Amino acid sequence: MLNRIERALVAGNRWLLIVLLLAMACIVFANVVLRYTTGDSIVWAEEVARHMMIWVTFLGAGLVLRFGGHVAIDNLHRAIGPRPARGLRRLIVLGLALFFIVMAVASSQYVYATRFQTTAATDIPISYIYAAMPVGFVLMLAHLLFIARGYIQAGAFAESDEMDADAAASI
Repeated sequence: MLNRIERALVAGNRWLLIVLLLAMACIVFANVVLRYTTGDSIVWAEEVARHMMIWVTFLGAGLVLRFGGHVAIDNLHRAIGPRPARGLRRLIVLGLALFFIVMAVASSQYVYATRFQTTAATDIPISYIYAAMPVGFVLMLAHLLFIARGYIQAGAFAESDEMDADAAASI
């Protein structure tokens, strides 16, 4: 049951990112084409693309964490013995989980505080854009909890056929 939830979360997260990136690319491309062919641009295109980029950033951070793509300094836990390394990784997971919870709560308060402000071009509430923060931190916490056991025991992240985490982190 838990594996099914995990697979659904990962698949839904990936497809949402794909749709957002595709929509963002289409909006930017259409705006550039219109600007150079007609001299006019879509008034809301830059603003909407920026907001989509914010959502993509926060929604994608959990997947990157899951596959070990974030830049990390792992010299210490590789240099010490297996037992202290597990303790260190346990401390890292605990620290990350605490950070994600604190940031989810703080960013939720920020979203609530901005509920009456609107964007310039589209006149939508800014809280809709800032909602990416608590959603992203909750997703990062969920992804962290799904990989925590494997990471603590062996320092291993989730495997992916589509992504080489070492190559992604070294760019």
